[in-house]
Formats: sequence, structure tokens, C-alpha cells
Amino acid sequence: MYKLYFFLFCAVLFASCGKKYRIEGVSSVSLLDGKMLFIKVPAGDKWVNIDSAEVIHGLFKMEGKADSTMLATLFMDDECIMPFVIEQGKININIDNAGITIKGTPLNDSFNDFIMQKNSLDDRAYEVEREESRMIMDGKDLMTVHQEIEKKRLALSDEMNTLVKDFIGANYDNVLGPGVFILWCNSMPYPILTPLMKEIVDKAPESFRNDPLVREFLMVARSNMEKMH
Repeated sequence: MYKLYFFLFCAVLFASCGKKYRIEGVSSVSLLDGKMLFIKVPAGDKWVNIDSAEVIHGLFKMEGKADSTMLATLFMDDECIMPFVIEQGKININIDNAGITIKGTPLNDSFNDFIMQKNSLDDRAYEVEREESRMIMDGKDLMTVHQEIEKKRLALSDEMNTLVKDFIGANYDNVLGPGVFILWCNSMPYPILTPLMKEIVDKAPESFRNDPLVREFLMVARSNMEKMH
């Protein structure tokens, strides 16, 4: 019996030891050298540090236990840099003048692809605004300009909504679904439930709706909607 207990203890010990994350970062931004980077997670209305590292000659490393998968955020001092997923495995962070990529583990690869697609749509939206200015400077009819630009704005808005809706739906059952939903909701001036948000929530499983941050947002948003009506 003793041998059995000892075997089970070792099995649990080695299993827990294997659940670790390792972050290896590279930065080509010289201003980051000597800076401290922090990994923070939300706890109530505060941010809590769970790991940190100094950037030395463009390199930084962190590692720790990954007992559960969680959405965290990379900070430089008190400045938010980028959300990412703490999960088992090697996480590669690359920082350069073009931006930040965080890859290497399944959820981070998926999240990075989503961010790249979103950034592409944001760039196209910026170009549409520049196009409007050029058309006006060229002396084109204002009504024609408005119609053409508004059509492009609506098309891009539809693409963005579809991208967000599909990504959240594909990640209902992991931290990315609730996490991206809350990030998207926080871009609103105040908590409300748009028709698209309602569609996402209505199709979501209980695990998504019971996420603490999602549950709190829905409570406040529904209260605001009642007041508006």
C-alpha cells in the first residue's frame, strides 16, 4: 500500500512540475533596454503582478507555473503593452518598431492571428479616412464623397464585426472568448448591449456567461439599457 501511495504521489508531483510556462522575449527597440517588463492579471479592480523581467541587451526571460490558463497583460512599468495568454509551453514575444507578436502556444498563436487581422482592418479604415480627405481636397462633390466613403465604412464595420463574432464564438470555451468580448466591450463609451453583443451572448454556453467579468458587464449593461428605455 505504501508503494502505491508513493507512486501516486510521484505521478502527481511530476505532472504538476510539467505544467510550466516559459517566456523568451526579444526586443529590437533600444529604448527598452534596462526597462522592467511585468506580467499582470486583473484581481477585482486592481492589477496584480505575477512575474517580471528586465530587458538586457534586447533579451528578457520569465517562467513560472501554469496551473490554469489565464488571460494576462504585458506591462512596461505602468504602461499596458499587450494582452496574451499564460498557458503551458514556450511563449515567444518579439517587440520591434512595427509592433509586438506573441506566439508559440496554441491560444497565443490563435490570438496573434486575430490581432493581425484586426490590425489589417484598422489600417484599411485609416486609409478610408485619408481617402475622404483627398477626395474633398480634389474638389469632388461632397454628397458623392459622403456616399462612397460611408459605403466603405459600413463594409469595413461589417468585416470587423464578423471577425470579432467568429473569433469569440470559436473560443467560447477558453479564456480568449470572454477575454476578447470584454476587451471589445470596454471600447464602448459605457456598458450597453448592442444587437451583435446580444447575439454573441445568446449563442454562448453557460460557462461563457458565468465568467465573472462577462457576468458583471452584462448586469451593468442591462441596467443601463433599462434606464435608457
